[in-house]
Amino acid sequence: MQKIVKLAHFCLLYLAATRLLADVDPLERLSIEPEMLHLRSGVEREWAEFPESAQRHQLDVSFDSSGNATEYTLVARQQDVKQKWTVTLNGKNLGELVRDEKDMMVTFAIPIGILVDGINLLTIASLASTEATSDDIRIGELTVLKCSPQTTLCESAVRIDVMDANSKQPLPCRITVLNAHGALQVLGTVSGDQLAVRTGVAYTASGQANLKLPSGRYTIFAGRGFEYSLARTEIKVGAGETVNATLTIRREVSTEGYVACDTHIHTVTHSHHGDATLDERMVTLAGEGIELPIATDHNKHIDYESAASRIGVRRYLTPIIGNEVTTPRGHFNIFPLAVESRVVDHSQTDWRLLFDAIQQTQGVEVVILNHARDLHSGFRPFGPDHHNALVGENLDNWPMRFNAMEILNSGATQSDPLQLSHDWMGLLNRGLNITPVGSSDSHDVSRYCVGQARTYIRCDDGDTGKLDIESAVASFVEGRVMVSYGLLTELTVNDRYRSGDLAIEIDDDEVQVDVRVLGPHWARADQVQLFANGHLIRNAPISEADEVKLPLGVKWIGRWSIPKPHHDVHLVAIATGKGIEEQYWQMAKPYQPVKPEWEARSFGCSGVVWLDIDQDGRSTSARDYAQKLFVDANHDWERLVGDLSNYDEAVAAQTAHFVSQSGTSIFSETLQKAVRGGTLATQSGFQAYREAWRASEMARAIR
Repeated sequence: MQKIVKLAHFCLLYLAATRLLADVDPLERLSIEPEMLHLRSGVEREWAEFPESAQRHQLDVSFDSSGNATEYTLVARQQDVKQKWTVTLNGKNLGELVRDEKDMMVTFAIPIGILVDGINLLTIASLASTEATSDDIRIGELTVLKCSPQTTLCESAVRIDVMDANSKQPLPCRITVLNAHGALQVLGTVSGDQLAVRTGVAYTASGQANLKLPSGRYTIFAGRGFEYSLARTEIKVGAGETVNATLTIRREVSTEGYVACDTHIHTVTHSHHGDATLDERMVTLAGEGIELPIATDHNKHIDYESAASRIGVRRYLTPIIGNEVTTPRGHFNIFPLAVESRVVDHSQTDWRLLFDAIQQTQGVEVVILNHARDLHSGFRPFGPDHHNALVGENLDNWPMRFNAMEILNSGATQSDPLQLSHDWMGLLNRGLNITPVGSSDSHDVSRYCVGQARTYIRCDDGDTGKLDIESAVASFVEGRVMVSYGLLTELTVNDRYRSGDLAIEIDDDEVQVDVRVLGPHWARADQVQLFANGHLIRNAPISEADEVKLPLGVKWIGRWSIPKPHHDVHLVAIATGKGIEEQYWQMAKPYQPVKPEWEARSFGCSGVVWLDIDQDGRSTSARDYAQKLFVDANHDWERLVGDLSNYDEAVAAQTAHFVSQSGTSIFSETLQKAVRGGTLATQSGFQAYREAWRASEMARAIR
């Protein structure tokens, strides 16, 4: 009898299971490629993290299906997409992969009748020519769903509230949504009503967001840029359900007395590329905590005032009208401007005429050289064919009448994260007063987030909605700034002088240099360096153990005692660390890489503190000293080398430049013999100049 009962129970279970399976259409979720595959559009490997050889150059997947009488959805997962890749099904275009290097899900509508009974062919292929720069991507987890994108993406919902831990009030922020596999999830919610939404990202101006999404498990992050903590929660939501999630964030990095500024901001509304509309830009600015945004759409004067008020974020920021003067011979951000002032002729190729026009524009106080190592319109401002970076010399005899330059552009990072910093310090040695700048160059809502690199300006930050623009701009021009890209580095000399200051009282034989490195708990610092006239003089590692002993938001505190130099020098402190690779604030790969190897690095740079050693009340540059030494020596190389004995490598390099400019070969045996009898600093400076000179000569010969 017991066996009969068990058999009957088994039969009932079998019938129930059979009935359940019979109700499931195999096209409800048809997996057509479960693996992630490596595709390459060109010949050469783009990044060292990819194998030498790609699995394929395009993806062709054949799968068996029946025709679709209603709209279906194709779901895919993509990684590291930079170029245009088309998605076609049975020869019909479904769209393109999202041009974004992040790990994300994408969806495509399959119109009625595209699928056929039998074998179907899905193709994903690059539009780039085989001669173009390669694009290594990963694509896979391809699934067809028997429902429209709108249906699947709006299957469930989550209401998110993000609160300030101190005020207990909602706070503008960035919300990041990852699926169970760690990819950015496509959302059913669109921008509007104080939201700026992209795949896996929702900026909210109010601190609240109602997001529609497929049923499943998700990890949700909330943050507000560099100064704030990061909150995290995990949810599970079923079909037809709405769940609530409250996350709390707090300020972790103290920036009292400093204003967070992004000097390089675009919108698709006015620049006509990228994807952030003017309204979305206002939401993202508030969500990343940018207090002094400079509107720099290409060759236009745009005022954020009305948009910021309309979206309800004006109390969080004070906008400034600017312009990215985008010419065939470089890009320059200028501000502040009156909206009715004349727009500079951006077709100008003569720097003399260009700077004349800029300086004649009403209101302009700041002229920033943008992304000086990037190639635009066939021109690279600081390429070796136009610029000797070691001595800060323009090889075309063009005037360099900008007073600031980007040393970190988070939308166009460099393979060497310190390259532009060294270029900037070369300009300081040249005798130019140049303010260092961090900016985002953001055109997008989330691909390159606004304010990721930023400039902190020392000024009154008491009311972010009513900042004193005149005072902030004046402080910026004076160099009272710090550059941040995940870290912040404060430099103080003799307990008194900070970035932008001239240290006029250097009485002791030792100079006391204090450095403090700041950052939120989710950023990491691993080293801090001190430069004098661009040359490394101190270095210290930073460990996580150091951070544990310090207050929240402080990564490292240290003091160096350095011997009093024999002449004026400029001091700069730079901290670096492991970059942010997580999706909630992911740092971008180099925009125009020079090598396939790359490691994400956080960065924080102080402004300059000049040491007025000769007590003449001004900052005397390496070039100033070199010029006097060269003139006094009157081509007596042994005397010149002897006179250089109390000067550093920067002065020696500038001296070598004067020798070269005088018509004497820097490779002459007489000169080199004299240099070999000099100090190590003199030998090093001349050798560095010879290498830089040779690189420029080679570059100019082939351009």
